[in-house]
Amino acid sequence: MGFFSTILEKLGMGKASAAAASADVPASVTATPGTPAAPTPMAAVDVVAHLAQRAAANPQKLNWQTSIVDLLKLLDMDSSLAARKELATELGCAKSLMEDSASMNTWLRKEVLARIAANGGNVPAELLA
Repeated sequence: MGFFSTILEKLGMGKASAAAASADVPASVTATPGTPAAPTPMAAVDVVAHLAQRAAANPQKLNWQTSIVDLLKLLDMDSSLAARKELATELGCAKSLMEDSASMNTWLRKEVLARIAANGGNVPAELLA
């Protein structure tokens, strides 16, 4: 499992969540033989509410809205430079950005939030800019 997949799972958006959601579909809604099953719509995850709840329960003051390090800490994940470089590589960060940790961190925060949104997370536009 990749680093980003772990982020999605911690937000309740991973494969385990999708499998649980599809398991909740009543038998009467399943397809009859010969007809394809209708796709099960994924409910959007309120990322801000989820992270705000985690932040409220965390003894550290973490600013996940502007810091990838704080976002990873809030999700109880490794936030070391090596871990962030691994995540940046997984998400296709340019090598030139990875040479400067501040540039990489800025790119990484925006990219992670954009990909969370692309995977069904409800992320406000101002956090994607």
